[in-house]
Amino acid sequence: MSENAAEVPGPLPRVLIVDDSRIVRATIIKQIRGGFDVREEADGEAGWGALVIDPSVQVVISDLTMPRLDGYGLLQRIRASKITRIRELPVIMISGDEDESARIRAKELGATDFITKGTGTVELLTRLETVVKLAKAREALEETRDQVVVDPVTGLLSRALLLRQSEQGMARAQRHQEEMTVLVIGFDQMDELIDRHGPQIPDLLLTQFGRLLAQTMRKEDSLGRLAREEIGILCPGTPIRASSSFALRLRESVEVAAIKVQGKPIKVTVSVGIASNQVDGLDAGDAMLDLAQKRMRDAHAAGGNRVLGAGDMPVARRGPAPVPVESVDHALQQIAAGGSEALRPRLAAIALRLLPLLSLIDRHLGLGLPLADLERKIKSASPQQP
Repeated sequence: MSENAAEVPGPLPRVLIVDDSRIVRATIIKQIRGGFDVREEADGEAGWGALVIDPSVQVVISDLTMPRLDGYGLLQRIRASKITRIRELPVIMISGDEDESARIRAKELGATDFITKGTGTVELLTRLETVVKLAKAREALEETRDQVVVDPVTGLLSRALLLRQSEQGMARAQRHQEEMTVLVIGFDQMDELIDRHGPQIPDLLLTQFGRLLAQTMRKEDSLGRLAREEIGILCPGTPIRASSSFALRLRESVEVAAIKVQGKPIKVTVSVGIASNQVDGLDAGDAMLDLAQKRMRDAHAAGGNRVLGAGDMPVARRGPAPVPVESVDHALQQIAAGGSEALRPRLAAIALRLLPLLSLIDRHLGLGLPLADLERKIKSASPQQP
């Protein structure tokens, strides 16, 4: 190519305009012509169909009031889409007047911006260029994240690498006709924990928790960070019942654990979602992670501190932990950490262990404690412990 040859410009960003008014569509097209390529549709249903079949659309401008499917409905459908390309599209809602309630509702549903139909050409072009630049920056960031193999904060595998390993594990499971299970573990009430302990708490908890989990895993298992407070575990060759048993033990252990963050006791619980390629009939690693994550979040919504499994594995609801707590020191640590409720099933056993110490104190200090009567009452109360 000659040095003097002109560079061929790239394609213009494509905007989908959805409005039942031909005049409004024509006005917007006239304003942005030259800077953007345009596709137009007359209602929300037609606009949705265009998004599904046209991957070149980079921005949506939608009216609020339209036949068949209005702008709110279209926006909800976009944000709920399972297709990432559609779900993350910038959406600018457009209205005929300055209705603050409409603006608030559009923002709550996930609108990127909100403008009126009288917006001038310069302002409209500026807003369009801004959302396109932001979308491209987000895509570039996602591409960069895909190259990261380790989460820089926790030291766990990155989400991108965990997804790649899930596909590799699924391919192996299909070749060898093996069962593969996936667990997604999430801390309950994270927003409340952040309010009480600060924004760094998710990173601190996942770092500490990830190290503990890594010590119990097989070398063929994979452990990674999926989200702010979520950990994913890939378990190739592991039956669903074995993973479910592990998840139940894990939930119970966390419930009674004396966890400290920066030297301060903190009470936390976890919920776990489980998926199996064979029980759930899945053939893709990312689908397994998505299903396990959904089940974990359903467990959150059901009250937390529980396990939601696959197939015939039901929700394991919150209840008294079956782990014995015989150690008085352990009991005192749990009380200091705010876990006194978990001690209720073992209070009688702990009290009986204290009796020899109370007897020694009574003999040396001459307190005259009614120890025989106390022991009788403890033993009689033991079967009624909830």
